[in-house]
Amino acid sequence: MSWIRIVDPADAVAPLAEIYARVAGPDGHVDNVLTVHSLRPHTLVGHMTLYKNVLHHRGNTLPKWYLECIGVYVSHLNQCGYCVAHHLAGLARLLDDGARANALLTAMSAHRFEGLLDAKCAAGMIYVRRLTEAPALVAEHDIAALGAAGFDDGEILEINQVAAYFAYANRTVLGLGVTTDGDVIGLSPGDNADEGNWSHG
Repeated sequence: MSWIRIVDPADAVAPLAEIYARVAGPDGHVDNVLTVHSLRPHTLVGHMTLYKNVLHHRGNTLPKWYLECIGVYVSHLNQCGYCVAHHLAGLARLLDDGARANALLTAMSAHRFEGLLDAKCAAGMIYVRRLTEAPALVAEHDIAALGAAGFDDGEILEINQVAAYFAYANRTVLGLGVTTDGDVIGLSPGDNADEGNWSHG
């Protein structure tokens, strides 16, 4: 499941056991990307706080499926198969259309989204790619292009934060050898109205 030792939920004691209970899925399973934090539970709290607030917060105004799509694209660009698998399943669920989700993944390889995303959303993906592949080259004109495409500054911040979060998550997974072995693919926190609800369903 990873290249470092993890504490299995069955063996966890407080405070880790309490954190695991907050993030567990319906059957008590905790995703491997989360158990990899088990030797430092405070980093698991940090990870979940960031994840919930960036991707699953009621204050976001961009559609959740689009934020999920950004996460899949960043993970694809970073060659993080773990996050692609989990979040592609989430994207398919949010779209209620597995074929469209798979078509979007194919489009990500070509970096061309015609017929799948409108011009505004496609413009967001141009920024996401640049931020992921060459962050030091991002310039003010890239932000201006997002504004010209129809994003307001708050939406631009949402795009930036989702892309930045997935860069963090991808490096956690890739840098520690986290695999999907034993995971239930595609679970994510629900209940956007409750910021403290980290349970996966």
